[in-house]
Amino acid sequence: MNINIKATNIDLTPSIREYAESKIGSISKFIERFEEEGEVKVEIEIGRTTRHHKKGDVFYAEAMVYLPKKTLRAESSGPDLRAGIDDVKDKLKAEIDKYKTQSSQE
Repeated sequence: MNINIKATNIDLTPSIREYAESKIGSISKFIERFEEEGEVKVEIEIGRTTRHHKKGDVFYAEAMVYLPKKTLRAESSGPDLRAGIDDVKDKLKAEIDKYKTQSSQE
């Protein structure tokens, strides 16, 4: 699984990069069977929605998982960047589970 991280309106510190890679990397066990069919790429974008707001939903996280025959997407916004990354991971896991059940029924 290939993971690319992009930061918008924030500095991508090593701790944030490591946190995002570990959390999103944990979904690799759910997509092992798709890696056998072809390369799986994951693109993560994290950042601030605006530079001048200090309160509210100012951080967002968005992830795209490119499977061999399908693209899955999840996004989250909130007051904390790390909580947003956790939320995106949970949403991606749900999307993968949904896709697995659809593909097994076909």
